[in-house]
This record gives sequence, structure tokens and C-alpha cells, in this order.
Amino acid sequence: MNSFGRIFRVSIFGESHGEKIGVVLDGVPEGLELSEKDFAEDLARRASGAKGTTARTEGDEPEILSGVFEGHTTGAPLCICFSNSDVRSQDYAQFDAVPRPGHADYVASVKWDWNNDPRGGGHFSGRLTAPVVAAGCVAKKVLEGMKFDARLVEIGGCSDPAGWDSLLDQAAAEGDSLGGVVECTVENVPIGLGEPFWDSAEALIAHAVFSIPGVRGIEFGDGFRASAMKGSEHNDPFGPEGPVKNGSGGINGGITNGAPLKFRVAVKPTSSISKPQKTWNYAEEKWDTLKIKGRHDVCFALRVPVIVEAMTAIVLADLV
Repeated sequence: MNSFGRIFRVSIFGESHGEKIGVVLDGVPEGLELSEKDFAEDLARRASGAKGTTARTEGDEPEILSGVFEGHTTGAPLCICFSNSDVRSQDYAQFDAVPRPGHADYVASVKWDWNNDPRGGGHFSGRLTAPVVAAGCVAKKVLEGMKFDARLVEIGGCSDPAGWDSLLDQAAAEGDSLGGVVECTVENVPIGLGEPFWDSAEALIAHAVFSIPGVRGIEFGDGFRASAMKGSEHNDPFGPEGPVKNGSGGINGGITNGAPLKFRVAVKPTSSISKPQKTWNYAEEKWDTLKIKGRHDVCFALRVPVIVEAMTAIVLADLV
């Protein structure tokens, strides 16, 4: 439900326009140095403000409520929360009758008999990735020595960063949105993390990464290209220090093999667009035209790399 992990366990809470959102971490080792400043760098990478991102601006100043004493983790549950302040809940009233295409509005209302909080997407909102990033910061401290590097490598089908600005400008002018691809690499991953079948390293990472709102695909190493290869092309020969190539993305049989962990994530175009869309009006029981109000990312993928890192770190911390 709202929790993930067995030993390093992460539970998120809150809604997009509620008073606060946050995360509770259980299984955090005692003695880690931790203060609010340790979250600043990664939270800044997730923040809005750059071209193609939402105009909603939150301070995202973490408040540590428990689990830290005199600058070190205690071993007790660690609770970190964030305040929501820059909200415009009135922008979402229209979606009661005309749910947004591509969003969770309708299915959430049906599942919870219209008792869910619909403002800003409620508990389904990308806003909930702020506490995920905070959890990732703690997980990275547990994984000292591992090096995380996730970056955007494609926007709207274009892999040339020089062309991204014009694509973003065009999509914004049209009231539309764009998707993207994030590539993540983790170095210095030890051999042996993961279990065969249900808890393979790929399965757990995929589980966590698919929990990021808007993710539509993931591939490890050669990924889908492997289906068109021969075994002699895809296989990773072993040398004295492990695999000498990395078609598998750092995992064999569900277990990390000592090579860098490498995978790519497909992020869909932002569902909330101002371009008129034809959809069903459930109040009037007829087809209607929806023009979404509010502040939304032209390309949410711009802010996803650090979230992918966080999810990956959470999985690896639990496996370690």
C-alpha cells in the first residue's frame, strides 16, 4: 500500500494540497550523521522553476520529527515532513464531473467511493516524491561508497540536449506536454544483492521505480534490444574483476554481479495539459471538452532523475 521494503522500510503519507506530506523510515541504522542540510542538494534537483517545470513553488524545507538526536540517527523510526503552502485547490473543482484523461481522478473516486482528496491529485500526486527523495538521501548514507548518477537522456524522442529548449517552448505554446527517458547508473555495487525470482534486484528496482507517478517502462542493460541480439552478442564474459561488458545492466539471475547497475526509465508526457481534450462528463452524462486549469510541468521527466536515484537507493539499502 503506502509502504515499501522489509528491513529498510519506507512509508509515505499526505496529499498534494494537505497541510503536510512526509515519510517514516524504519530500519535506519543508528549513528548516521544527519541534519536538514543533508537533503538540500537532492531536493534542489527535484525542485520546480526551470523551463518546462510547474510554476508551483514549495520551499521543501525538511523537518525531522523523530529518529535523530544530537545530529545522529538513533535507530528509532525516522520521520521527515514537508509543508505545503503554494496551493490553488480551486483549480481542481472541475474534475469532480469531468475527470482528467490520463490521471487517477476517476479510478480513485470509484475505488474510495468519492471520499478521496482530489486536490492536486491527492495522494497520487508527484508532490509525494519530495519525501521519497528525502528517504533516498538517507538510503544513500547507508550505502556509503556507492555512486549514483541518473540523468535525462531524451525529451520528446530527441536525444540531443541542444534541441530540448525549442521542443519545450513548442509544447508549452500548444498547451501540450512531453515525455522523456532517464538513464541511471550505480557504481561500486557489491556482488550478491538480490534473490532469485520474486525478489530479484531487477524486480525490486522495477517495483520501486514504477511507483513514481508517470513512469511507463524500464529496461536493464541492453533491455529490449536484447531480443534482437544473439547470445554471443548479449552475454557478458567474465574477467578477473567481473563482467567485461554490461549487457545485463549489472545483474545476473536477479543478483548483482559487481558491474555497474545500469537501466533506463521511460516517463510519459504530463497528463495535465491546457490543450482542449474530448472526454466524458459524468454529471451531465455526455461527451464534453476539458481544458485543464492550473500549473503543471510541460515535461515532468526533467525532475525525475533524482527520484529514480532515490528509489534505487531505497531498494539497495533494504537489500544490504
